[in-house]
Amino acid sequence: MKKSFLFTILAWALTGCAERQADSAPAVLTDRIRFAEAVFPSDGKLLVGSFGSSELDPLNTEGKGYVLEFTDTVSRVLIPSDGNLSAPKGMLVKDSCLLIADVGKLAVYDLRDTAAAPQIVRFPDGELYVNDMALHGNMLYVTVTNTGSIYSLDVTRPYAIDTASLKPYVTIPGANGIAIRGDTMYVASYPPDGVTTPDNAIYCIENISAPVATKLFDRPGQYDGLALSADGSRLYFTNWVDSEVGYYDFADKQVHLLDPGVAIGGPARLSLDGDRLYVPDLPGSRVVILPL
Repeated sequence: MKKSFLFTILAWALTGCAERQADSAPAVLTDRIRFAEAVFPSDGKLLVGSFGSSELDPLNTEGKGYVLEFTDTVSRVLIPSDGNLSAPKGMLVKDSCLLIADVGKLAVYDLRDTAAAPQIVRFPDGELYVNDMALHGNMLYVTVTNTGSIYSLDVTRPYAIDTASLKPYVTIPGANGIAIRGDTMYVASYPPDGVTTPDNAIYCIENISAPVATKLFDRPGQYDGLALSADGSRLYFTNWVDSEVGYYDFADKQVHLLDPGVAIGGPARLSLDGDRLYVPDLPGSRVVILPL
């Protein structure tokens, strides 16, 4: 009788433990993904850019890139592989237009007619690793990692962009992920040659109208994506050194690392939506969803 009771208690405890482990395991998106570097939550869906290339090459020019739209764990093709995208990176939506950073250019799709050819905004020669973007009013700021350039672009009318409005803004070594809150800009630094230096950190520009970049903290890494919490108290980041996902707390001015619950080979352009953090695993061709 006692043995039977003990076995019952033990079985219940093990079952409860397994259920708690299952509950804590992050959801993972994989459907139709082929090398995803960036994601963007939009209207309750999640947009996922995929290279579709034969090999992982963020500067490929194969023209096989596409964008998926996820509802829960199931995807549909939103932007097909039409030859205009090769390595889609940072994305955002403005006035029914989807803006996508790609190799040497910005592609702008009208979401009301995704079959229509996109507008293309070409960047100057040598500005290849067009990477991420953030809005400040009607001004778009776009990073280019291989040169460290950040450009400004007037997107008051995103369906008819004046390409002549593309202007150099400021230079930050290895400019990669970018986030803006109020008049303050944050920029992640990633070494394009893969060799981390003291310059590779996360930078802050306190006043967008008078850009002076200073390090937010002195912690060299290979920083990729940035995302601010809704209240502005935390700046989430990814770092390819030790495959880190973490955040900087503006209150205690400390870096805190998160445990994703799964190994992430290459944490790329993360995005935050409510209490969910979406982290693309670029070489793993998947997106890991972390509950916060």
